[in-house]
Amino acid sequence: MAARHSAADILDAAVHVREAARSATAGATGVDTVLAALSEVVEHDHASLTRWDPALGRHTTLAGSYPADATAYIETRLHHDPVFPVLRSPARGGLWLGDVPEPLLAASPGFQDVLAPLGIEDGVAQCLFAADGRYVGMLNVSIRRPRATPDPARAVVTLLTESLAATVDSREAPAPAGTGPGPRRPGGLSPRELEVLAELTEGRTNRQIAALLYITPRTVGTHIEHILAKLDLPNRAAAAAQAAAWGITSPH
Repeated sequence: MAARHSAADILDAAVHVREAARSATAGATGVDTVLAALSEVVEHDHASLTRWDPALGRHTTLAGSYPADATAYIETRLHHDPVFPVLRSPARGGLWLGDVPEPLLAASPGFQDVLAPLGIEDGVAQCLFAADGRYVGMLNVSIRRPRATPDPARAVVTLLTESLAATVDSREAPAPAGTGPGPRRPGGLSPRELEVLAELTEGRTNRQIAALLYITPRTVGTHIEHILAKLDLPNRAAAAAQAAAWGITSPH
């Protein structure tokens, strides 16, 4: 398609993305319509919107155009990539490929083994957070050619993250093949409680968990109280053991 050159064009396209996101959030259209609208903001060769499932400890693709091996990496290994802790900070906005320090890029299997063989030279990875601070998923966009600078699309993609997060958070991720139907939220735990439970498997303190999830230690303590009550367990060690039995792991 024809390249967009003006900031006005890109902002106009961003309005269409928000409209598509509202429609998808309401369930009127599919998540694929959001990615289609996003292509008018930033032209790309591959893109995906994924939902983080704290119960399964993985991402699940809601819509995307990456090859199967790249999709599998995003879903099951990206959260272990050395670049992910940088991406995961809510304060940073998106991380564009050209801004990743060379040593970090060299240490990233996601780039060296997945993106580089696809000829990717630019793009952005954007972590998505719900209004209550929960990490809910990711936007990944990959491009085979460097984008011109300055690039108004960078700021626009960041501005769209609230709408994209609402879209991802509103969709129940389909169970990965072979997992069976199973409970989506073991023990009736909330998504945030599952995130806290996952960190308990690493033996982390309330303060350490708070720093990772961007909440207060007191809030962590409240979540742990609720987890123990819901699961009828005596202490956090028992909760961690139950999480391990369910296959819940920390993404950090």
